[in-house]
Amino acid sequence: MGKNEPLRVIVSGGGTGGHIFPAVSIANAIKKQHPEAEILFVGAIGRMEMQRVPAAGYKIEGLPVRGLVRPLWSPKNIGVMIDFLKSKNQVKRIIRDFKPHVAVGVGGYASAPTLNAAYSMGVPCLIQEQNSYAGVTNKSLAKKASKVCVAYSGMERFFPAEKIVMTGNPVRQNLLESTISKQDARMSFGLAADKKTVLIIGGSLGAKTVNESVLTHLDEIRNSDVQFIWQTGKYYSDSIAEELKKHAPVDNLKVMDFISSMDKAYAASDVVVSRAGASSISELCLLAKPCILVPSPNVAEDHQTKNALALSTKDAAIFVADKDAKDVLVDIAIKTVSDDSKLKALSENVAKLAFHDSADIIAKEVYKLANM
Repeated sequence: MGKNEPLRVIVSGGGTGGHIFPAVSIANAIKKQHPEAEILFVGAIGRMEMQRVPAAGYKIEGLPVRGLVRPLWSPKNIGVMIDFLKSKNQVKRIIRDFKPHVAVGVGGYASAPTLNAAYSMGVPCLIQEQNSYAGVTNKSLAKKASKVCVAYSGMERFFPAEKIVMTGNPVRQNLLESTISKQDARMSFGLAADKKTVLIIGGSLGAKTVNESVLTHLDEIRNSDVQFIWQTGKYYSDSIAEELKKHAPVDNLKVMDFISSMDKAYAASDVVVSRAGASSISELCLLAKPCILVPSPNVAEDHQTKNALALSTKDAAIFVADKDAKDVLVDIAIKTVSDDSKLKALSENVAKLAFHDSADIIAKEVYKLANM
């Protein structure tokens, strides 16, 4: 990188909030350390990043890349491979125009063609692997990456040890900067200031099993001395609203399709019920939140189960298998939130697993690569 030249970085990936939040956090950290830096995102057309990234103030280029269809021998995958090659050629054009010093991949469809093209054109690459079990894309890209930033120990199973940097996962900054009190946070949801509160979140799109667990135990919730905030996800909100009309009102259950102020939701809660995506877990660790994790079985390499076990084996979370959730989840949540000594132990243990300043550490690694 030339002496007076601004740092130029391509950041690629997305598909879910779990990939987009870290990507934006890394970009923000680079801009904080190097205000003159130029950052360009590369995403997949039709995926969440095409809206979320511009909303965060960054330019994004969209690729026609998409995921392979199962079974792998399906004729539809011919079209997928053609789109991959088109995407790779498009990235080469982007690189020729933008002339990045470093390419960063956070996982998701766009990472593979972007980092493949960057590597072939001599641009140093950095991978950020959020999970405790590396995905297929990142494993295949590891040979081409100069650095692999990880959040869990033992990642030498997937990546060359000399490339690994232990950084943790970047999280949404506003969650850590929130100063609202527990009482005020509860009242902002129209709940009692002094009652134990359980927050149930199934990711931005929702989680079918978690939602069914609530719907089948409305009587237990109504009769408990606990209040619940329930994010259903936009995908399920209409059917849940219809289902709730068939039951007597549950005054201690606040139902929302999407929670925009997650800082308040976390502050209001004593226990969080969540899927075990890497970003969610990193947030729970940093906020020292007692949690009940219900890993999604519908993810690549069952990585959410491995993420959840990384916590539950250290008594830093309670593990509930997806297949058991409908029967036991609400009961476990009510018992856990009512047990102060259990809450204290979970909070202390999960806080020990937190990584602070992850985005800043990754931004420094990006700058080092630009100057190699």
